[in-house]
Amino acid sequence: MIAVDCTYERHAGAILAIFNHAILTSTALYDYQARTDASMQAWFDAKRKGNYPVVGFEDEDGVLMGFASYGPFRPFPAFKYTVEHSVYVDQRFRGRGLGEALLRAIVERAREQEYHVLVGAIDASNAVSCALHEKLGFSRAGVIEQAGFKFGRWLDLVLYRRQLETPGQPVDG
Repeated sequence: MIAVDCTYERHAGAILAIFNHAILTSTALYDYQARTDASMQAWFDAKRKGNYPVVGFEDEDGVLMGFASYGPFRPFPAFKYTVEHSVYVDQRFRGRGLGEALLRAIVERAREQEYHVLVGAIDASNAVSCALHEKLGFSRAGVIEQAGFKFGRWLDLVLYRRQLETPGQPVDG
């Protein structure tokens, strides 16, 4: 497993495939329609403009096995030290510890960039993701019952948070 910083040129197709599998077959994403190639360009542009990392792991053949990223939590200035993260593992590579490695990597990036709180919004039925977050020091911050509706049923959204010791000198403004 080789850690990489994902780029649009090299990884957009693989990330799009991972996203679309999650959209069409699970409640990991509360989207209804598969994303497009154009949406990936916009997604990577937003990550670049916000200086938000997209980290991944490739196998020895250069195949992207999974990725993680974060972005703004809410669009208000006082939330500048809080980010919302996501972790996705290609279905072919699940059960190998990639989710944990990716979550650890994204926590470390947040620490390096001096964020203070990471938030994960997870469908309540995703017991594996909830357990992973708890294992890595995230605490359950609350549940928004019936926050979404997909596949003919209401979906509960669980929020997990992890507080970091950074930044050393937070400032207003």
